Amino acid sequence: MHDLPAYVLDSFAFIAYLEDEPAAQRVQKILRDAEENKCKVYISIINLGEILYSVERNNGLAKTHEALALIQSLPIEILPADNQTVLAAAHIKANHPISYADAFVVVAAQKINGTIMTGDPEFEEVTNLAKIEWLKKRK
Repeated sequence: MHDLPAYVLDSFAFIAYLEDEPAAQRVQKILRDAEENKCKVYISIINLGEILYSVERNNGLAKTHEALALIQSLPIEILPADNQTVLAAAHIKANHPISYADAFVVVAAQKINGTIMTGDPEFEEVTNLAKIEWLKKRK
């Protein structure tokens, strides 16, 4: 199988997974499927940084190291931010009211023809640019 479904996790999805929020079950299912080679899961290096600064700010450096170790142990491919990616994200940010980090999620989804997994309402502004699976919001 070479045309597996592909998913791009934004920070909302991964934080939901880490903190066992309502969306965690869906993210867990996708990660289990990736372990069984039924799909591929990706995250942009920019969004990895976003997750790590959020964890450190809220829970300290030790928890940040734990979160990074967890991410590295999961079947998630970390996508680099090369020049082409940065320029594409800048273009999206210039033309859509989303955060710069979220623009990298959109670029990642476009590159791999994947589906963005998020519950972040900012992505409502870019539904014409990439497929989005809406996750349950925080309680």
